[in-house]
Amino acid sequence: MPDDHLPDDWAAWRGRTDLDDYDARWAAMAEAGHNPHGEADLVSALLSELDGAGRAVLDGGCGTGRVGIELARRGVEVVGADPDPDMLAAARAKAPGLRWELAGLEELDLPDRFDVVVLAGNVIPYATDRAGVITGCARHLRPGGLLVSGFALRPGWPALDDYDTWCDVAGLVPLRRWATWHRDPYTGGDYAVVLHRRE
Repeated sequence: MPDDHLPDDWAAWRGRTDLDDYDARWAAMAEAGHNPHGEADLVSALLSELDGAGRAVLDGGCGTGRVGIELARRGVEVVGADPDPDMLAAARAKAPGLRWELAGLEELDLPDRFDVVVLAGNVIPYATDRAGVITGCARHLRPGGLLVSGFALRPGWPALDDYDTWCDVAGLVPLRRWATWHRDPYTGGDYAVVLHRRE
C-alpha cells in the first residue's frame, strides 16, 4: 500500500502500539464489566431507526475489526476497509469469513451501497486526504444512508467545522452531534461523534 495513505501521525501511533496489546485492551474492558461496543451499539440503533432499514454497514478504517466483527455477530452485513495491511491481517485472522478490503476510503470503489458507514477510532484525523475520505464514504452510501464518525478534537487535527464542510461538499446533511458513542449530548470538549445523512 502506498505510504501516502499512512500519515506521520498514524505511523507514530503504530510504532508504539502492539496489536495484541491493542486488542487485549477491549477484552480487559469487557472483563471489568464495561461495555467495549459503544460504536456497534450506536450503529445497531441507527439501523433500526432508518426508513426502509437494511442491514449493510461499511466499517471504514476498520483496523483489527473490533467494530465490524461485533456488528456481524449481531446479524449485520459488514464490509471492512483499511489501508494498514498489518491491522487488516489481524482482522482477517479473527474473522476470515467476513469481507475485508485493503484500501483507503478515498480510493475505495465497491459496487455495494450501504445503509451506514461507520468511522470509529480517529479515522478522519489519521487520514492524509480527509475530504477524499468523506467523499469515498458518501459514494458508498445509499440515498438516505448515514455516516457516523467519532474522533478526538485536538490541536493540529480537524475541527468540527472542517468536518462539516467536507461533508457538505460530499452531499451529506448534518443531523446530530454527541460527546460519546452512547449519545451523551455534545456541549464542547475533546471528542465528538457526528452523524450525517446522504440525501
